[in-house]
Amino acid sequence: MLLFGHRFIPSKSFYHIDSIEAIKNTPPSSTLYFAFSEENLDIIEYVNTNSIAFMLSVQNITELIYASSLGAKFILVPKELAKTAQDIAESYLFDTKIIVKIEEESEIEEMALLSLDGVLFTNAIIKITD
Repeated sequence: MLLFGHRFIPSKSFYHIDSIEAIKNTPPSSTLYFAFSEENLDIIEYVNTNSIAFMLSVQNITELIYASSLGAKFILVPKELAKTAQDIAESYLFDTKIIVKIEEESEIEEMALLSLDGVLFTNAIIKITD
């Protein structure tokens, strides 16, 4: 299981952006984070064209399928969708990791029992502005 933002396990950070312009304010080789939406298709095209790793936040199964097809390295799903998303990712052999945001260390075990790829603590997300 991948652990992002845990207090004693070193991990990568995700740079939360909301525009292509904000990307220039991220460190080289960053993994970007933004929500899946039709309005963000230009960002998705840009990061794919420039081989920039990214995580998409999704709200439902349809968006999960889109995120995988659009090349997201990580997909952040709501807890209530976690098990279904992981099962779909395994069934269709997604090349992406299913991640759930958690608040407490005690939630790690719960997510591990669901066989999730990883968990994310809020402090692993760095907000970037234009």
